[in-house]
Amino acid sequence: MPERGHILGIEGTAWNLSAALFGEDDVIALYSSPYQPPSGGIHPREAAQHHASKMKEVIGAVIGDPSEIGAVAFSRGPGLGPCLRTVGTAARALALALDVPLVGVNHCVAHVEIGRWACGCDDPVTLYASGANTQVLGFLGKRYRIFGETLDIGIGNGLDKFARGKGMPHPGGPQIEALAREGEPIDLPYTVKGMDLAFSGLISAASASTAPLPDVCAGLQETAFAMCVEVTERALAHSGKDEVLLVGGVGANGRLQEMVRTMCEERGASFYVPDRKFIGDNGAMIAYTGKIMLAAGATLDIADSAVDAGYRSDEVMVTWRQGDGDAAFARADMIGGAGARGAEALVTHLGRDVAKRRLSKGYRAPRLDARLIAERTRAEARLIAAARKAGIPTPVIRDVTHDSIVMEYIQGEMLKHCLSPAAVERTGEMVGRMHAAGIIHGDLTTSNIIIRDGVPVFIDFGLAYVSRETEARGVDVHVFFQTLESTSRDYERLSLAFRKGYAAATDDAAEVFRRVEEIRLRGRYL
Repeated sequence: MPERGHILGIEGTAWNLSAALFGEDDVIALYSSPYQPPSGGIHPREAAQHHASKMKEVIGAVIGDPSEIGAVAFSRGPGLGPCLRTVGTAARALALALDVPLVGVNHCVAHVEIGRWACGCDDPVTLYASGANTQVLGFLGKRYRIFGETLDIGIGNGLDKFARGKGMPHPGGPQIEALAREGEPIDLPYTVKGMDLAFSGLISAASASTAPLPDVCAGLQETAFAMCVEVTERALAHSGKDEVLLVGGVGANGRLQEMVRTMCEERGASFYVPDRKFIGDNGAMIAYTGKIMLAAGATLDIADSAVDAGYRSDEVMVTWRQGDGDAAFARADMIGGAGARGAEALVTHLGRDVAKRRLSKGYRAPRLDARLIAERTRAEARLIAAARKAGIPTPVIRDVTHDSIVMEYIQGEMLKHCLSPAAVERTGEMVGRMHAAGIIHGDLTTSNIIIRDGVPVFIDFGLAYVSRETEARGVDVHVFFQTLESTSRDYERLSLAFRKGYAAATDDAAEVFRRVEEIRLRGRYL
């Protein structure tokens, strides 16, 4: 690092313009000027005009002696284009004027890094819940991989949209949180698709409800947050990690923090959430991430410093962290020994059979919890039988109750532990057959496929449903590809093997794969 060791960080991806100065080991100064729209939501051009008019004030508030600044870091993306360009222009001008290096920081990665620094955690699964981003991230192969994310609207934007419809000021989250404390949650649509989720149907149903507003707010929070926590728990179980970090502006919500903490306590994982000043968008996260990137030599030439509104966290090569994250992905076999606990259920051995009992989740509202357990148990039993009838290898069912299924014990190895092109190609073929029979698995991860004598056997149909729509099949395959990409270094070869097997089993594979690409692009900044 240069002798001038202070790093200036400028954040301005959306509504909050913020700057900070990071010294040797702590934040020296932090100042923010949020844009407050007079009505409605954030208008990108108006927000950028706010940032331009307040830039001198915000940066001036944190700079003491300019000669002590060793680098300028800025939020390069993802974000609103006009806001990003305003911040990028200011950062370039400062770097040139001070003759110091320029560091372009990924906004999402910065949330993770400031959280790790502020909380002292090492290798967490991160739930990143903000206005436009809802992602579950984990470190592997020198990148922050995306286990799951929203397929439509970000949770914060969804809450703000609902709030605007009810006449609440921006941001709507705090208003919804306050009203929810006074209400009893109503039933609303719950949409988890493997490790991905969708909020648009939930927001529409909440907006249309005629129930008392506090009850609607309570139902909206309980449902949306339970979806986020469920996906986080799935990633925790799949990855073998034992830490969870909550970041992003929505992470400041007390009820969401309580729910994530409860889930971690039930699983024996450690829970971390940074101080409020670091949890939302802030200049300190850009300054700190800029500092560790600078130390690793990750700087930008001015000519290469264009902003990127769709800058994905998994596009960033994380050169500043020790190791590559591979060791954290434990080989803990959820079906080995006397049985084990997965993300949803406790599996115990009964000789040649197993009993799978869905566990009550302390983080979910009791009525929602009971509803999901009953619905998923019935659906799983029905669709395992339907898939088996269609020639798909599944366990034989022996007995079903309201929360449990007794079924054949499948002895083998999870696909996530034996990823080979041959195994994945055969999996693609079986998924193609399943889709041709009109069955959508709903949770198509490498933890839910067991290789027995070279044949993939499909388990855990709790999120399964019947559909012949291209969209449903595309989401199913997208979930599988995302799981591969988040946990394997050999993604390209394995995804090609899956495509080959899938195409051999169904005539409309090309249409499905086109839809998979469309779905993948939806995950970018909205």
